[in-house]
Amino acid sequence: MRTSHYPFSAIVGCDAEPLDDLGLALVLASVSPEIGGVLVRGQKGTAKSTAVRALAPLLPPVEVYRGDRFSVDPADPAQESPDGPFPPGTAVERRPVRLVELPVGATEDRVLGSLHLEQALTHGRVAYEPGLLARGHRGLLYVDEVNLLHDHLVDLLLDAAATGRVTVERDGFSVEHAARFLLIGTMNPEEGELRPQLLDRFGLTVEVAAPSDPAARVEVVRRRMAYDADAAAFSERYDRAEKALAERIAAARETARRARLSDAALLKIAQVCAAFEVDGLRADIVTARTALAHAAWEGRTSVSLADIRRAALLALPHRRRRNPFDAPGLDEELLDRVLGDEEPPPDGPEPPGGSEGPTGSDDPASPADDGGDGGDDAPEDADGAPSRPPEAGAGEPDRSSVPPRGPENAREAEAPRDRGDAERDGAGPEPTAGTTVGAGAPYRPRTFTARGTGTGADGRRSRALGSRGRRIGAAPPGGGSGGPLHLVETVRAAASRPHGGGRIGLLPGDLRVAVREGQESNLVLFCVDASGSMAARKRMGEVKTAILSLLLDAYRRRDKVGLVTFRGTAADLVLPPTRSVDTAAARLDALPAGGRTPLAEGLLEAARVLRRERLRDPRQRPLLVLVTDGRATGGRGAVGRSLQAADHVAGLGVATVVVDGESGPLRLGLAAALAARMGAEHLPVDEVSADALGNAVRERAA
Repeated sequence: MRTSHYPFSAIVGCDAEPLDDLGLALVLASVSPEIGGVLVRGQKGTAKSTAVRALAPLLPPVEVYRGDRFSVDPADPAQESPDGPFPPGTAVERRPVRLVELPVGATEDRVLGSLHLEQALTHGRVAYEPGLLARGHRGLLYVDEVNLLHDHLVDLLLDAAATGRVTVERDGFSVEHAARFLLIGTMNPEEGELRPQLLDRFGLTVEVAAPSDPAARVEVVRRRMAYDADAAAFSERYDRAEKALAERIAAARETARRARLSDAALLKIAQVCAAFEVDGLRADIVTARTALAHAAWEGRTSVSLADIRRAALLALPHRRRRNPFDAPGLDEELLDRVLGDEEPPPDGPEPPGGSEGPTGSDDPASPADDGGDGGDDAPEDADGAPSRPPEAGAGEPDRSSVPPRGPENAREAEAPRDRGDAERDGAGPEPTAGTTVGAGAPYRPRTFTARGTGTGADGRRSRALGSRGRRIGAAPPGGGSGGPLHLVETVRAAASRPHGGGRIGLLPGDLRVAVREGQESNLVLFCVDASGSMAARKRMGEVKTAILSLLLDAYRRRDKVGLVTFRGTAADLVLPPTRSVDTAAARLDALPAGGRTPLAEGLLEAARVLRRERLRDPRQRPLLVLVTDGRATGGRGAVGRSLQAADHVAGLGVATVVVDGESGPLRLGLAAALAARMGAEHLPVDEVSADALGNAVRERAA
């Protein structure tokens, strides 16, 4: 049985000097919580959760009023607790910093707080039960798999980060309390991206990866096994290192209060942020705070170029991404050119904003103003794994010689294409087998929604009844009603039953839950003929561009998109249903074309994917987009097998669009016949353009 947490200083990479990026980012955010938190990106088994959970015991304890559930600071008269006011002489106690974990499946009531049911039902009093945001005040709020957090919980986090307070107005009570916390999130990018609004609220971001050095991997396994065998004895071996680290963090906090940024250092930071074309000024503020924290961590009160460089590498990578297809990281050569080699004067005049400087309480860009630039389970998170990030900016072009990478030209920068083919009216020559054709620049498609009201997973597209959104009524539990308990309607149902006077008794049949109308996500599965007959550059390029555009829209609206291709003798699921547009864009660019047309195999593979996704989530409504000319050249009996496969797909009852890739003056009409057999909508090849394909999907789903 475990009796102690895994020591921070025992994590390979956090036990070295200097610290690796993961350890340094967590330490700097602890030294200066105004930085705004840390986002850790990496695959499972890279010690993300272990490092976060090991951080809390290293932080200095906080002083609170005894019995105060909201942990206000007794030394700050501006903070008021709903449990107060506290008269002079109220006992003050010191307690460890809390690590509060926010589950991705938490309800809104659990996060914000709710009516205290016991007090309401037994004593008839309206009392407030604090939520996770109240418990996390002045502590660490940790969200594992933060990219999977439901949108309604993301909205709550954004509100709290922007204001530093939580306001609850519901069920007959009104409560407002402080909620300032160090937000730490971990995520696996393969499982989907993070909403841009929430991504920007993280002060620092770190990319972690498992080591390739066998000796380092052996050391990770050795330490993990020793900890599992005797956690107390293992932790005791690192007591001295843990105490030294805790003392250094406390000393750095004191040094940070005296640290100052010269005008020259501020100018360098502004030049760096401008060179990387980050949006807004939050990047400048966070970089300045991080540079100050790094200087304090090194025991200095003045900021050097090395401090600014380390700060930029942690604070800017996630802010320079103009769209989801841009790779994370910074061009370190460009960063070094902007910084130069001339150190800023250490004792320049104080920057504007009051005597407290960038880290003082009078800073006009405090968390209340700038948004508070405020895990993996043990079986799959190899505790103690090193978190050495890959080289940032590897392979990136020199940004001083390329145009900004906005949505309109992001793909040009990453997937060069034959511009002569794009300008020709004809389809162009067919590439040889295995040739790859690049996609054009993605466009923003118009919104499409599924007909009616569904019950799918939370998203931002089609109407649905679920656990979030506006409350439109109440109903007994079950029957698709997944909202929280509706206390008023529950009491009303109990009161409507005949009773002999006295107290109203509650029965199971009286329970009512809130019925909420929000939005759901959808699954769009593309089944693309990548054979020789469909490999003309213009047609394949337009198909890829349309898919790329829908991927970008799916990222914004939390949809899933999958891609099945068939060519040669088989079909492949080149993109399993996902919300990770980075992975999707890479797979789409690498999609080859040429060879025979195994249409039956493509349809059967699409059917298999749809059946599997239906088992995973029966509520998610899919749309199949089949791009083909209808030819089946996969061997003897290919035509008969393709018709049988079409009947099988039609039997699934999935809405389908067949995009006819046949071209030329002589057309056989095979795709049109295939669409009729499947009960699908048919779209002629003359309309296969990026806009036409996007419109076909929208019209069919509407």
